[in-house]
Amino acid sequence: MAPRRSGKSSKNPPIFSHEFFIQNHADIVSCIAMVFIIGLMFQATSPVASLFITMQNNSTVNDSANVEHIVYSSGSRDLFTTFFYFLICIVIHAVLQEYVLDKLNRKMHLSKIKHSKFNESGQLLIFFLVSAVWGADILFRENYVTSVNQLWEGYPHTQLPFIVKFFFIIQLAYWVHNYPELYFQKIRKEEMSGRLQYTTIYLIFIAAAYFLNFNRVALCALVLHYTVESLYHMALLCHFSEKADLAKTIFMVFNVLFVLVRLGTITLAVLTFWYGLAQSNNAVIDIATGNFNTYIVRINCLVAIGLCQAGLMWNFITFHLRKLREKSPSSKKLRSPSKKKAEPKAVLPEELDSLPEVDQNSATENGNVRARKVKK
Repeated sequence: MAPRRSGKSSKNPPIFSHEFFIQNHADIVSCIAMVFIIGLMFQATSPVASLFITMQNNSTVNDSANVEHIVYSSGSRDLFTTFFYFLICIVIHAVLQEYVLDKLNRKMHLSKIKHSKFNESGQLLIFFLVSAVWGADILFRENYVTSVNQLWEGYPHTQLPFIVKFFFIIQLAYWVHNYPELYFQKIRKEEMSGRLQYTTIYLIFIAAAYFLNFNRVALCALVLHYTVESLYHMALLCHFSEKADLAKTIFMVFNVLFVLVRLGTITLAVLTFWYGLAQSNNAVIDIATGNFNTYIVRINCLVAIGLCQAGLMWNFITFHLRKLREKSPSSKKLRSPSKKKAEPKAVLPEELDSLPEVDQNSATENGNVRARKVKK
């Protein structure tokens, strides 16, 4: 059974209450996933269970040496497979939270805001690192790195190896699982909008690339993006751990690579959608063969990628400009003016007699009575 993510309280919440589901969501989800796995063991339920667990839309092709290979394509049945691995992502998320991140949090005694940021960066760092290494291995294994022409030659790329299809299914499942995690992790309203925004953007771009059969260029862009994002979250974790020197070094590397990755992604998009795919342009979309290589689709994809990269660069530039303004001497003077606190005005003895009794006592206790000048 999966660990109980929030089982720190000794009180047992009422069954079917919100707190009950939050505390036991990993156990509940793991039981649902176990039902599909057990279904593979019985002949009557095996076809339905395999629809969720195994990769769908497969076919057999022969290569030049007349050796049979099983290849896969995208389709509507991938939604069932995505749902199963969506459950697995929730369970793995709870395991990492319980056995890794929570233990580190207890040692560092972080505040509530830093606690939430630490958990977010920790989860994303693990996912980005695994995805970047996994994607890079696919790029070298399929020889996409040695020949850039393969990003558009032979389109539509409907015959995917198992490892490529499984990679995209896991990507879709992970970003879908982020939505219920907002509820399970009790994310504050102030942080929810930001997480919903980047989760939705990731999901839209990956799903569009997968179902429109632009998986090769998407794989290259994801490896580049995930690599630099893993550095960013690694630096954040070092910052939360009070390792300032190491965090500063990683942030410096991230700043350089961030700009290079933005340029690299734009270059890949232009080469693929503007030059490469234009050589085999179609007049209309052919859904039967999975060919979406039309001028309108290519331009929309290119504009979407360009706007996304421009938005990332805009946030990056404005962040660093704000940091420079905060470090400038003029801003420090404005934020911390050197105004001395006004001292209470002293009261003369003859003025003290004219004050009410309450004010006389107050002035006397505060020592605001001047000494009377002695006349000679």
